[in-house]
Amino acid sequence: MSGGVDSSVAAYLLMQEKHTQLDAVFMQNWEEDEGDHCTAIEDFRDAAGVCSQLGIPLSSVNFSAEYWQSVFAGFLDEYNAGRTPNPDILCNKEIKFKAFLDYAKNQGANKIATGHYVRSDQDAEGRYRLLRGADESKDQSYFLHTLDQHQLSHACFPVGDLLKSDLRSIAQDLNLQVHNKKDSTGICFIGERQFQEFLSEYVAAKPGVIQTEDGDTIGRHQGIAFYTIGQRKGLGIGGSAHHSAEPWYVIEKQVDTNILVVGQGHDNPKLHKNSLFANEVHWIREVPDLDFKCTAKVRYRQHDCDCTIRLMENDQVVVEFTDSVRAITPGQSVVFYDGEECLGGGIIEYAR
Repeated sequence: MSGGVDSSVAAYLLMQEKHTQLDAVFMQNWEEDEGDHCTAIEDFRDAAGVCSQLGIPLSSVNFSAEYWQSVFAGFLDEYNAGRTPNPDILCNKEIKFKAFLDYAKNQGANKIATGHYVRSDQDAEGRYRLLRGADESKDQSYFLHTLDQHQLSHACFPVGDLLKSDLRSIAQDLNLQVHNKKDSTGICFIGERQFQEFLSEYVAAKPGVIQTEDGDTIGRHQGIAFYTIGQRKGLGIGGSAHHSAEPWYVIEKQVDTNILVVGQGHDNPKLHKNSLFANEVHWIREVPDLDFKCTAKVRYRQHDCDCTIRLMENDQVVVEFTDSVRAITPGQSVVFYDGEECLGGGIIEYAR
């Protein structure tokens, strides 16, 4: 129970299925200091209020140490290496569907349930499939592509067949206090702060120059770690008599020389790549034995892109796109789909 409307309605739907025993658990994954911007205290109160109304016992568990070791330490390493990681994916893999699942099983639970907008079923051989949520605008399969057969066999997703609007209507009809609560966005422990402000507390600033594709120096950056491929805002580049008025975008991060390379235009050719190399590739249901065609996303909320997957050794793949893809970012995840089924994915190493 996160204190949001999704997990609250998920709990109600499980009650309607007349499970013999339901227990709710609130996870704390980040230790807060005074003045922090995270809303954990408010979220716990909301979760407690909903559980009291539904008649479900609520407890809390602290996974802050596990989160720091298994998620946040790697998150910082990636940023220090000039890459752009996705900690929400790692949190699902290491905390919600590992540390929490182990905790729940040790407490005697048969399964865990979450408010994720995904679905699952089994194929003819009994293997579990991860499917997109019915609400395309809320589908979260991108963030759960690292789940394995063991995790899926012990998980259920009660809201996966619902639209967000239907879910809020259910919450309102039940007079749940969270029925109109704003959806959480971004990384939960950052709260309302700017991301660069938060990151600067943990990643040392290494200022350097901003150069054009032709090597002209036109500004200074605060540290390559604070920028991502395709970024437009926050570059601090003013007008120039030698360039057009088109906006500037980050097109390359030269980590070795600490140079941030920028180019003009949203559709700058340097932002478009035809293929990528990914490692740490995970397949949910089965490991393909041949190269194959499917679709892929290189970021959440991106439309599916047609591609061909070329299998390599050591859980690595080359992904070749039918049409070029904009702003492929090292450190982010590429996730593969066959229609509504999420096949798995990996970490983007580089694009070309």
